[in-house]
Amino acid sequence: MFGLFGTGQEPEREPGQGVMVVARLNARVQPLDRGDFYEDPLDVELRQRALGQVTGGGTQLADEPDGIAFCDVEILAVDDTPSTLEQIAQILDGIGVPKGSRLMAEGQEDVTFGRQEGLGLFVNGTDLPAEVYASSDINHVIAECERLMGGVGAKRGHWEGSRETAIYFYGESFAGMRDAIAGFVAEYPLLERARVVQIACCLLYTSPSPRDISAYLVCRLLLEKGGGGG
Repeated sequence: MFGLFGTGQEPEREPGQGVMVVARLNARVQPLDRGDFYEDPLDVELRQRALGQVTGGGTQLADEPDGIAFCDVEILAVDDTPSTLEQIAQILDGIGVPKGSRLMAEGQEDVTFGRQEGLGLFVNGTDLPAEVYASSDINHVIAECERLMGGVGAKRGHWEGSRETAIYFYGESFAGMRDAIAGFVAEYPLLERARVVQIACCLLYTSPSPRDISAYLVCRLLLEKGGGGG
């Protein structure tokens, strides 16, 4: 397993004020996408409702062929009462996050949330004829899949491995997204050996536990300083 990489910012609250809460999202997204789709809209909502603010985040890389395991959004919340945690979870559900996500606060039970399902389209990058790669465009694949999915799903992340490029889509139904692009996947030359995989279909079980948030944050900072990412 590779390390967690991410960015953080200094919280505006005075030291000792607020409680650290980690939203572990069952989403395979890169740092920029994590900011655009989750961190920025969440921060706006938290500030407007006086519930806290987003202070940073990280993306956990995984061994091939998965590429990305999950991502974290770090929140300095006003408190960690069940009411506050439930409100934060409701905001994230409104933004649109995958099933199996959870809020973690030290000493508190996890709050699970998430309604979206995921589809991973893994494009073979080594075993097709050279002319296929020369005449095909991965950006066309993304655009056409999103067009065909319509309101059923949309791209939220990607990953490039040594043999495959993965495109991650999230929406209300894996089956709906799969069926919408089935004809295109079967016909487009670049997708001849592509794999369509269901992701974000169950609860995300990962360490650290909610009892180990403090130790986790220390490890995260050490990884960032040591360049423990990909």
